[in-house]
Amino acid sequence: MSENDRDKLNRIEELKGKLFSKNYQIKAEHRDKFTHREDTKVPDSWQTEEEEIVDYGEKFFMKTSIFKNFLIFSVGFFVLALLYASYVLFAGSNTVSNDNIDILISGNSFTAGGEELSMIVGIANKNNLPLDLVDLIVEYPKNPSTGGDDSSLGTERFRESLGTIPAGALRNENIKVVLFGEQGTVIPVKVSMEYRVEGSNAIFVKEKIHDVVINSTPLNILVDAPDTVSPNQDITLKVKVSLNATKPAPKMLLRIEYPVGFQFTSSTPSPSLSNNVWTLGDLAPGSEHNITITGRMLDVFDGEEKTFRVSGGSQSSGEKSAIDVVFNSMIHTVLVKKPFIETRFLVNGIYQREYAVNATSLINGEIEWTNNLDTKVNDLEIRAKISGNAVNRKTINPQQGFYNSSEDVITWDRNSRSKFREIDPGESGSVIFSVSPLSLFSADRGLLSDPSINIEISISGKQSLEGYATSELNGSESSKIKIISDVSFTPKALYYSGPFTNSGPIPPEVEKETTYTITWTLSNTANNISKASLRSTIPSWVRFVGPISPSSENLVYNASTREITWNIGRIPKGTSITQAGKSVSFQIAFKPSLSQVGTTPVILNESVLTGHDDFANVDVKVTKTSLRTTLDNNPPFPGGGGIVVE
Repeated sequence: MSENDRDKLNRIEELKGKLFSKNYQIKAEHRDKFTHREDTKVPDSWQTEEEEIVDYGEKFFMKTSIFKNFLIFSVGFFVLALLYASYVLFAGSNTVSNDNIDILISGNSFTAGGEELSMIVGIANKNNLPLDLVDLIVEYPKNPSTGGDDSSLGTERFRESLGTIPAGALRNENIKVVLFGEQGTVIPVKVSMEYRVEGSNAIFVKEKIHDVVINSTPLNILVDAPDTVSPNQDITLKVKVSLNATKPAPKMLLRIEYPVGFQFTSSTPSPSLSNNVWTLGDLAPGSEHNITITGRMLDVFDGEEKTFRVSGGSQSSGEKSAIDVVFNSMIHTVLVKKPFIETRFLVNGIYQREYAVNATSLINGEIEWTNNLDTKVNDLEIRAKISGNAVNRKTINPQQGFYNSSEDVITWDRNSRSKFREIDPGESGSVIFSVSPLSLFSADRGLLSDPSINIEISISGKQSLEGYATSELNGSESSKIKIISDVSFTPKALYYSGPFTNSGPIPPEVEKETTYTITWTLSNTANNISKASLRSTIPSWVRFVGPISPSSENLVYNASTREITWNIGRIPKGTSITQAGKSVSFQIAFKPSLSQVGTTPVILNESVLTGHDDFANVDVKVTKTSLRTTLDNNPPFPGGGGIVVE
């Protein structure tokens, strides 16, 4: 046996002795926490008694102490939760609950628009604690849509302080609201209560909705218009507005939404904004307004339905043409129906709603007709009534018709047109006439103001159906011819007269400068002209000198383009005829060249006047030829005084 083996055997014997000895005590060590695991090497021999002996059983019980702590924490949390539940169950009578607050609304569910509605709002506090700093808030839309859908442009809101509501108390408040809307509109009135409780700064809210139906409107709107209309024919809408309320309605508007295809012509009174908004102002109870709108249905087809919507209400503070609160609205639908005999009136071969012609023009009128029925039309008759302050009755020339001067009516019937005895289905044709306008100014009549010629066409016939009595058929058409004002101007080149003193030789001499005065004088007859301007240019051999008379006139010269522009603006009717004329003068200089000897050179190129005739609603343009050195309108200008000499 080796020495090493003997040592191991001795150690075993020593351990046995310690194990079975009564006096030997095991020393136990306890750790407060786990430590990080450390890598150890397993010895290949027994440790000595001085070395630490690891007790794995003890280490297990040390780990299980964590679960013991978790169990203790869980039991404690359960006890606390049980105590809190007991507190809520037995001491909850000292807290405030929203469920213990009732809002009771007593009031009519129907009201007339614009009338005062009274409601009693009751607040019942069923809690055992009072409600502090209570506020009552009432809200409702200003402009709700039918069906209760809030599409308002704003909300009416008012707040009332109620102070403190004691525990178990009932507080009643009388509130009054004025609701607006169309008949049948459902308006949601929201009643809210804000409050605080003792010991808290939080704001609590309780609310309730009370629906009110508008059973009558404060604004009556009546629309009188035809149910059917023919394509390209006039239609007239008569709108009557009256206030059906006991209190005045301030800042009222009427707005009409036109259908596609409707062309506005005129209205009485005229619109306040655009062509579809009328300011009614402050309406007193029982007051009424009447508005008549005239227009024409264009680019529409047989069988189409066109709807006009008329709305009335208070004016928006932000947009002057918008209605803030709609009091009432009406719709009127017309059916587009092709007439039995379709007619079209053409002036000088052109078909349109209104016409504008010059005072010197001959007006050639043509009435086209077509039988749209699937049956024959008998005894067709067409009548054209001609009226207006610009009609020259002596020039009316009906062709194959009869002009009755006592009625100013041209008639075409079976007596003048044999084919009118019987018109087949789909058959078409035309009748023609001509007329000239009067002079817009004469010594005996004076000045014609807003000159026009009105043509009213009526057509009638008879329809015979087998087994039925003969029915009368009627149709109509109307047109207006406006006469364009005779606006003009006179350009003059002066040397011996005018507001400026001219210098230089007459006739003009080569390489010597001669100055001239140019004067433009305006004239106008029947209609006001707006946006007027007069333009011309000067040749390269002419110099713009610059003095302008009167100096207040807006005349400018552009050196780069050599253009002279007179910004006139407005030319009143009667200018230079029944009221003072309007003119402007400026000075130019001309230095002839050898190449111009023996000629009368141009010193001012063609002049052009443009503007807009406000009555005829057309642009006007007048052109005058250039001015030369021959001053024909300026005596005592000598003969040959405009020819350039050396």
